[in-house]
Amino acid sequence: MFVGHKNGMHLVITGAPGTGKGTQAGVLKRKYGICHLSAGDMLREEIRKGTSVGKKLEPLLAKGSFAPDDLIIEMVSNRIDEKDCKQGFILDGFPRTINQAGALDNMLEEKGIKLNAVLEIMVPDNVIIERILGRYTCATCGESYSDKFHKPRVAGVCDICGGKKFSKRLDDTKETVEKRLKKYRELTYPTITYYKNEGILRGVDGNGAVDVVAKRIDSLLEK
Repeated sequence: MFVGHKNGMHLVITGAPGTGKGTQAGVLKRKYGICHLSAGDMLREEIRKGTSVGKKLEPLLAKGSFAPDDLIIEMVSNRIDEKDCKQGFILDGFPRTINQAGALDNMLEEKGIKLNAVLEIMVPDNVIIERILGRYTCATCGESYSDKFHKPRVAGVCDICGGKKFSKRLDDTKETVEKRLKKYRELTYPTITYYKNEGILRGVDGNGAVDVVAKRIDSLLEK
């Protein structure tokens, strides 16, 4: 069993689009009882609730603009202060830039929280493209699946909630995926070096079935 920080387990899960970050974050959430904080989900929830942050974000995102770092940090800070994050959290999709990584460190330091590890899931580009083109999610709980790499145990039925409706992202095309991979390398990949220099980066081979990759992550966390 992994023994984290005295105030809980605090992780960042990073990697290129389609490496399985969300899926593995879900596994960790269920295994350790910690929060899975997806940046995209949090943005949508802030807007849905009409919070002060959401009201500032909605017009920006509607125009296709990026959410400013200060608003993202405020949103993340507010979320990890909630009771369900008391045992810890996994940040998925954040930080996306060096500036965000530095701001996150400062914010966590103010709260007396230290990241236990940053997990980088590594998968070759050709596999990423194949995964993304074949992926779909449960319309009820958002669990991710893949035509080839991660099918539900019972065809047409979500393993997690039993839902029978699934959806695919309209922008999951080869051209779009290649653009997202390029953007990841330009903006987010520098955070890998940042966390490596901090001594908390842990590389994970993301090839293989979900349970196989999960065991690799467990082994790293136990160390």
